[in-house]
Amino acid sequence: MHYNGAAMNLSIDDFEYELPSRLIAQHPSQARSASRLLRVGAGTIADHHFSELPDMLSPGDLLVFNDTKVIKARLFGKKETGGRIEVLIERLLSEREALAQVHAGRPAKPGGTLDLAGGLEVRVLGRVGEFYHLCFPDGATVLELLERHGSVPLPPYITHAPDAADERRYQTVYARSPGAVAAPTAGLHFDEPLLAALAQRGVEFAYVTLHVGAGTVPPKPISLSRRDSSSASSTDSSPISTCPDRPCSSSSRHSPGLKRSAAPTVTPSRSATASIPTATRCSLIKCRDEIYGSRHRRRRASGDA
Repeated sequence: MHYNGAAMNLSIDDFEYELPSRLIAQHPSQARSASRLLRVGAGTIADHHFSELPDMLSPGDLLVFNDTKVIKARLFGKKETGGRIEVLIERLLSEREALAQVHAGRPAKPGGTLDLAGGLEVRVLGRVGEFYHLCFPDGATVLELLERHGSVPLPPYITHAPDAADERRYQTVYARSPGAVAAPTAGLHFDEPLLAALAQRGVEFAYVTLHVGAGTVPPKPISLSRRDSSSASSTDSSPISTCPDRPCSSSSRHSPGLKRSAAPTVTPSRSATASIPTATRCSLIKCRDEIYGSRHRRRRASGDA
């Protein structure tokens, strides 16, 4: 959809371009709101800084923020055969079970065990598409174990190992609902002074929880037309329902099927609620950004560092 409302027939190939590694920042700017912002209007394009956002909005405008919180989703270890492995949690299913990507020399087998950091022995219950259904040991929840033994899942183009600064900066200042394995990137530009300036301007805030997964662009050519049925497949954008709390079954050879869960609830700062369609991974155009909206007019300001 074009900013003026016209339908656009695009292919994912239209977004391919060369980006030299020297132009990819390995560390964020000192101030979150110091990043650049590109304002696209009716026939105009202008460069700004993100700190200028309050001047582009009006009293009564509404900003909807994704309050998902990035978890320490990456674990390292070895298989029973001794091979090195890397586990990236994709989705929490229950207090003890999760879906994950498992990178190893050979595929992990259902019924096998992964020896991970901190002495964790994680059982492989089966496969769900490209992911593995894992069962973590009892005594603590998956989230608690990840907090103790996991690391921040920085994007692959960041080459250094995550440190304490990354744990703080690869998180929005308003994050409060653990579950994402990637940050909603545009939200990283908001800091407390900017939020205060927006509130003083009379801009209203609402929050929605959309956990961002680690999905990538599907390999086949895809049209981005709204009428194209191949645009966002259920396996790429549908959340997975939470499994009931139960002991992990070592005899389980197959994982439960994928199901759609109910749409999350938007909790505005004022006393009202509304439901919006669930979209956990918009991998076609990496739309992990917050939604800029207006109650009174169709205006949009978008920013990306």
